[in-house]
Amino acid sequence: MTDPSHEIRNGVAVVTGAGRGLGRELCRNLIAEGMQVAGISRNPRSLETLATELGDAFLPVTADVGDAEAVAAAFDEIGTSQGAPTILINNAAVYPRRDILDETPETFAETVNINLMGVFHCCHAALPNMIARGCGRIVNVSTFAHIAPAPTAAAYSVSKGAANILSKSLVADLGDRFPNIVINDWIPGELKTEMGRPEGIDPAQAAEWGVRLALWHDPMLTGRLFERNFEFLEPISLKRRLLNRLIGRKRVPLLLSK
Repeated sequence: MTDPSHEIRNGVAVVTGAGRGLGRELCRNLIAEGMQVAGISRNPRSLETLATELGDAFLPVTADVGDAEAVAAAFDEIGTSQGAPTILINNAAVYPRRDILDETPETFAETVNINLMGVFHCCHAALPNMIARGCGRIVNVSTFAHIAPAPTAAAYSVSKGAANILSKSLVADLGDRFPNIVINDWIPGELKTEMGRPEGIDPAQAAEWGVRLALWHDPMLTGRLFERNFEFLEPISLKRRLLNRLIGRKRVPLLLSK
């Protein structure tokens, strides 16, 4: 039987939101790991620049992840040019920073369509081939925004929180039947990008962590949440903490080490 980890690493990685920031750095790091990479973005010029830098191993694909038909066509193009994806990193997102009183049904829906439906559209396009192959890797870039929404971030917080629930739903539906399709949410932290803040984490550093996670194929990872370069352990009840102490069970977070 083919080693799934070997098949994942020697396949094709798809990165959405590849035109700038974290997405661009994820593509660079995956190429450095020897993978074929398809970068999806709405901005063809930024993709052309990246393609010139990365060479033949990189396929630029112009598409809006919020458009289901465009995503289906993009994955068809990737399949024809490079092969069926073994890794999907759902990174594309928008953060309009708009007061709730300035939102309209159209602007709110636009944010939800990219941040939530974009994840669904790409998973929907990638999963059939992953299931046919018997293995795959999905990493959904997430945040804690839904836990304590910031001012002017209603649409972003709602859509990213819903995407987090989508990840959990994917695990609930697929985890037992297809254990070699490994699915995680990953929170890279506040980045030094247009969507982040000037003092944030260098996206090149965050991309190293994200690529380590994407290339780590182990069924025991499915459903685990990672923040930056370590596993985020969900809070547990006092009763469970006392029981763990009695039986000598210690919760140690996993690390994204080289």
